[in-house]
Amino acid sequence: MAAIKPFSITTLLLMIFITMTMISQTSSEKSNQSNQVFYLHDVTNGPNATVAQIVGITGKVWSYNTFGTFIMVDDPITLTPNQYAVQVGRAQGTISVASMDGSTVIIVLSFVFNNVQYNGSTLELQGASRQRENYREISVVSGTGRFRFAKGYAVFETVSYDPTTTRSLIRVNVTIN
Repeated sequence: MAAIKPFSITTLLLMIFITMTMISQTSSEKSNQSNQVFYLHDVTNGPNATVAQIVGITGKVWSYNTFGTFIMVDDPITLTPNQYAVQVGRAQGTISVASMDGSTVIIVLSFVFNNVQYNGSTLELQGASRQRENYREISVVSGTGRFRFAKGYAVFETVSYDPTTTRSLIRVNVTIN
């Protein structure tokens, strides 16, 4: 049976140094993480609609649940759920129904900010959203201005929907590393 050789003091110190470096990097990565909550005010019908179905499969109803429907979005963004709150920007982009059963949409969305703090900055979000789930997560893939090279994720949650006015309130919790 072979004898186990004890660690040299140099090996032990090297292992401690590597461990401390890894812990330090993990801590600094977490401290650079920011979290912000935004609210999208989505209106599907009427003169103030912020969402429009622009193309779909001939002979089928164009909707959020119909495969092949392509939708444009230009929703106001606020920092509170109040629809009359000051807008900090617009959520502009496209949604396409990508699954045959209508359960998954592909979202390509730019948060275009116009408030004093982030004026001219954007956040770019993209990904598959399983729209029948309460919480839908997509990627933050980039940004400009104050959000240049942003990476992270955004969790979408429908807070309320009024079928009479076709108004939805969507909370977006954005985490950026």
